[in-house]
Formats: sequence, C-alpha cells, structure tokens
Amino acid sequence: MAQAETLMDIGIRDIFTEEHDIFRESVRRFFKEEIVPNQERWEKQKHCGREIWEKMGAAGLLGVNIPADIGGVGGDFKASIVIAEEQGYANHAGTSFGMHSDIVMPYIAEYGTAEQIEKFIPTMAAGKSIGALAMTEPGAGSDLQGIKTYAKKDGEDWILNGSKVFITNGYLSGVVIVVAITDLDAKKKAHGISLFLVEDGMPGFNKGKILDKIGQKSFDTAELFFDDVRLPSSALLGGESYLNKGFYLLMNQLPRERLLVAVEAQSHAEYMFEITRDYVRKRKAFGRTLSKLQTIQHRLAELKTEICVSRAFVDKCIQLQDEGRFDSTMASMIKYWSTDLACKVATECVQLHGGWGYMWEYTIARSFTDSRVYPIYAGSNEIMKELIARDIIKDP
Repeated sequence: MAQAETLMDIGIRDIFTEEHDIFRESVRRFFKEEIVPNQERWEKQKHCGREIWEKMGAAGLLGVNIPADIGGVGGDFKASIVIAEEQGYANHAGTSFGMHSDIVMPYIAEYGTAEQIEKFIPTMAAGKSIGALAMTEPGAGSDLQGIKTYAKKDGEDWILNGSKVFITNGYLSGVVIVVAITDLDAKKKAHGISLFLVEDGMPGFNKGKILDKIGQKSFDTAELFFDDVRLPSSALLGGESYLNKGFYLLMNQLPRERLLVAVEAQSHAEYMFEITRDYVRKRKAFGRTLSKLQTIQHRLAELKTEICVSRAFVDKCIQLQDEGRFDSTMASMIKYWSTDLACKVATECVQLHGGWGYMWEYTIARSFTDSRVYPIYAGSNEIMKELIARDIIKDP
C-alpha cells in the first residue's frame, strides 16, 4: 500500500478479490454521482433524505452482507467493508448507512424470528424502512448496564417506557431496536436486558428534534421517547428464547460495529492525507510550493507512515472477522487506534492547510469536524483502553 500512487487506490491490497474490486468501482461511482453533489444540501437540512436510501437499495448497496434467501443482497463481509471505505473516501463520514445495513439488519437476520425477518429485511434492503439501534440514554452512554428504559409485561404485551439520545437514523427510522430492562430483579442488569423492535407510528413512540451536531451533519441524530408504548409479544427480538439475553446479543455484535467504525476512520484518514498532499503541492509560500519545504515533507512522511501501519492492522482485523476469529479485545484495540489516528491526521491536515483549513468551503474543515466523534461513539476510547487493559491483566 505504501508504494501505491495514492492511499485510496483500488486493487492494491491482498484481502480483496477481483469481484470486490469491480464492486468497489461501482460503489465509488455511486458515491461520486449520488452522494457528493448532495452533501451541502443534506447538511443544511440535517439529514440525507429518504430518496437516497431508496436509490441505495435499488443499487444493491443496502444489506449487502445479508443472505439473499431472506431478502438481502447475499454478499460477503468484505463487500460491506468496501462500502464503508468508499464512504470515507467520498468524505461522507458517519454511521448512518452502516448502522442500517451492518448493525441493525444483522441483528434481525441473525436473531430474529422467521416472522420478523420476513417483515423487516426486504423493506430495509430496499431502503423503504430505515433502521436504528437505541442504546444510549441521557444518563447511560458506554455503560450499557446503566440504562433505565424499562419494558413491563402486561398480559401477552409489553409496555415500554423510557428515552434514548444520540440515536443515529432516529429521526428517519422506520424500525428501531430498543435496548430495555425486562427483569428488575435480575442479580446483574446484564441478565435482565432484552431487545425490542419498535416501529415508527406506534402510539406513545415519539421522536425529538434532530440534534445539532458539530460534524456529520448530513446524518440525522435524534432523541427518542417511549411513553407507555404497547408492544405485541412479536416485537421481542428473537422471541421468548432471547428474553433477558439482550446484553449478550449486543456483546456479540459490538466487535463488528467497532471494526466498521475503525474501517471508516481509516479510510477517512487516507482521504484527508490525499487532499492535503494535493493542497501542499499547489499552495505557494516563500516563492515555492509548500511541498518543497522540508518541514512539510517530514510531516507528510510521518503521517503516511502512521496511516500505512494502521492500514495493515485494520486489514488484518478485517480478515480475522471474515474468518470468524476476530475477538472483542482486538476490536477495542483497532477501534481505539484507528479513530485516534484519524483525529490526529485531521488536526495535522488542517494545520497544513493554514488559514484555509479553518474555512468551511475547504473539505478538510468538514473532515476535521466529522472525524472528531470517531473516538466517542461505539464505545469511547477511554472504555476501549479499559477493555484492553482488563484482558491484559486477567488471571491466566
């Protein structure tokens, strides 16, 4: 990779097949034609609009890793990685599409009942229903065991009460996987958590305003409120067999989610490096281009080296996930490492742009604000370090 013409070149890494490379070309073309021209408009309205979701579905870019026989596209995990990377290369940072396709849909496909799969997967793959995952609450972020949202049994139904915050796709969502306590008497909260499929329009389910973020503005992030929402028994994800087992389902899926965040952060870092390299080649100071100044050259050399080292780690993790050998500790390591690096690259690249890097019309400014949340969501990097350390010092 270090010898490639640019860090975003297609077909230079050995973890992908020729089919992946062909798919990447089509994804890159889609993002160039359908995503990039609309970003400014989406940022102003604070969401990307429903029309792009249906275009994504029609292009076969939603539910790529979901089996075709249940309504998905039928591609492998690496096809999902291609989409996540190209999103970063298009400077369209955020988890919205990935949340829908690579987090919410797999929960339903892997744990859902036959009825739930039939009801949700085809419409989600078509982009007609948008998925969200509601874990975070005003008083509970990375600590899942601190949640207060509660579902109480009432005959055959469940009555759901509580609120969630910072929910990606919350405003446009058609279906939300809601994390709720279902057993207040459990010795540990982890033993009394379940997941529910809550649909838009259900009485008592209300969406707050779109939150005004400093970055990733083209994706909606919202508050969700549940006031005596009556849920049928069929809304319990996976049915009775998964009652009070929601925490463990979340733990099973979190490594994949954290890897996807790492992948996007990595590709975004590569994008930021390339636009900065292009800028310093053209920008003149003291009678010559910035790229001729040794201090600039050394900064670029350091950044490229760190980015390439990180890329090797990310690709190894992708391969391990594809082989079913990726674990939670490695997920914490790669999430912490690549997201911290993306923020460092963003800061350095803004500096290399000088005053223009602080101007919104330069794309590096958007990259800077968009990348800042990487170390925060999907579990803060402080929590990632705790998890890594816990594995280091555990008894043999």
